[in-house]
Amino acid sequence: MIPNLDVVDDDADADTRLLVTVADWAERYTPLVALGDGHGLMLDITGCAHLFGGEAALQADMTARLATQGFAARNAIAATPGAAHALAHHGGGAAIVDREGTTVALAPLPLSALRLEPGTVAAMDRVGLKTIGQVAGQPRAPLAARFGLRLIRRLDQALGLEEEAIGPRRPAPAFLAERRFAEPIASEEDIARTIASLAVSLASVLEKHDRGAQRLEFTLFRVDGAVARVNVGASRPVRAPKAVSALFREKLAALHEPLDAGFGFDMARLAATALAEADASQIDLTGDAAGEADLGSLVDRVVARLGEGSVARMALHESHVPERAVRWRAWDGNAAPVLDTADALPVARPLRLFARPEPVEAVAEVPDGPPVRFRWRRVTFRVARAEGPERIATEWWRDDGLTRDYFRVEDAEGYRFWLYREGLYGRETTAPRWYLHGVFA
Repeated sequence: MIPNLDVVDDDADADTRLLVTVADWAERYTPLVALGDGHGLMLDITGCAHLFGGEAALQADMTARLATQGFAARNAIAATPGAAHALAHHGGGAAIVDREGTTVALAPLPLSALRLEPGTVAAMDRVGLKTIGQVAGQPRAPLAARFGLRLIRRLDQALGLEEEAIGPRRPAPAFLAERRFAEPIASEEDIARTIASLAVSLASVLEKHDRGAQRLEFTLFRVDGAVARVNVGASRPVRAPKAVSALFREKLAALHEPLDAGFGFDMARLAATALAEADASQIDLTGDAAGEADLGSLVDRVVARLGEGSVARMALHESHVPERAVRWRAWDGNAAPVLDTADALPVARPLRLFARPEPVEAVAEVPDGPPVRFRWRRVTFRVARAEGPERIATEWWRDDGLTRDYFRVEDAEGYRFWLYREGLYGRETTAPRWYLHGVFA
């Protein structure tokens, strides 16, 4: 019937990806952005409108920016999510309604504006109920009995009689600092100065609450709607502006491709996405926190440049078997202590353990005694001194190993080794085997 009508297949996945991209852009107005019913977004702008000159100015700015990007959009501002959804979809858009005017504003709208199932709307239409105003003042019990409790719940949510929370697609940061630019920025120097300035603002807020950031996110909003995010982590809570700037400097330097500024960034945000308690630090005469250039700072810089998992630490694990007694853990402020203390282990262990114990040929004077000589990698070593045994059995709930008798031995040249005999002679095996598990420095 319409020959020049262009028809294409629906692509729901592409629509969703586009909506997610718009949701990223919408975070310039508030960090609380939720995906709506598949065709829109829900923004909680409580406490944010004054940053744009009021609700009307925020609404006008959003509408104009979306139109510039090629989107035809309708929006509404209301005291409840249900009322905002109804007014945006069925009220013509661009409405601003306060709590006192909600009932009047919703009264002429169709019942489908309450996000009801089509069957419920059709059933109510057959009995002459077509608008929200026709059911708002009706007794609730007969309506619930005939059309279900969902009708009552949606009506109360829209009118503000029942609380309705939105589920933001990204957790809201506890503390953040923002900067809007009169003229878009694009150079690396401007971005670095912006990070330093925002770090100062964020540090003052964190200090007031005795908190430090363990994860930080820097977001740049481009003029054309694109959003760039850079995340860094810290092994300990940080809030010193110099430390924060250093982390992002390393991260930006490690990016495979530089940030695409396009026509420039007109807004930037620095947010602390993970917090921990951080007491006030002693500062030196230059005003820097003492110990800022310690091991933790080095680790943070390496992780920022090389990525998560590039630095690990050894932590004690609940097992007596040496190769299972320690585990590599990702380096963070809450990791188990590094094995650098004298009392970390009950007995002396070699600094180097082999990935797999290497078999050796050993000779002992008695079946349960230490070796008097052993052959390892085609070299024979004669034992001058020996200490042991240190008996280690596998965990009682495992059946994948035999009891081990470990000996610390020293040969005539002064080299020290850690050997063990696997299997108790006469009880677990008739032919125990010897292994070299590590060497001492």
